[in-house]
Amino acid sequence: MKTFTAKPADVEKKWIVIDAEGLVVGRLASIIAMRLRGKHLPIFTPHVDCGDNVIVINAEKVSMTGKKLTDKKYYRHTGYPGGIKETTPEKLLGGKFPTRVLQLAVKRMLPGGPLSRRQMSNLHVYAGSEHPHEAQKPEVLNVGSMNSKNVRTA
Repeated sequence: MKTFTAKPADVEKKWIVIDAEGLVVGRLASIIAMRLRGKHLPIFTPHVDCGDNVIVINAEKVSMTGKKLTDKKYYRHTGYPGGIKETTPEKLLGGKFPTRVLQLAVKRMLPGGPLSRRQMSNLHVYAGSEHPHEAQKPEVLNVGSMNSKNVRTA
């Protein structure tokens, strides 16, 4: 019996839309990362981009458990000596780019490399409830109903 290996021509990409309002960031990011890689498919091949295109709406309305909103820190470096900068998810969600919290969480759940960067280009995150991908006829994926812990309550 031979092991099946998917070729890029064998892959059929679907479009999925996820409403992130009230969902927990880490749980949502792990589901998105799994969909981007294609690990939910029986034809999953680690070196082929066989994942779906994922659209996330209402990314500014995600929630975090515990005190992560204020205590968690994101670090970046400017490239200059002493140029380390830090910010919190609370500042990012309330700032100019509220979608970055979810993008960073998904990016860090994917393995590093050229394939991972190509898979990240299949992720489309929007702060509001509108998106320009209606022509692709995306299917709705209800992440909140998958597990009761996916939705943050009080």
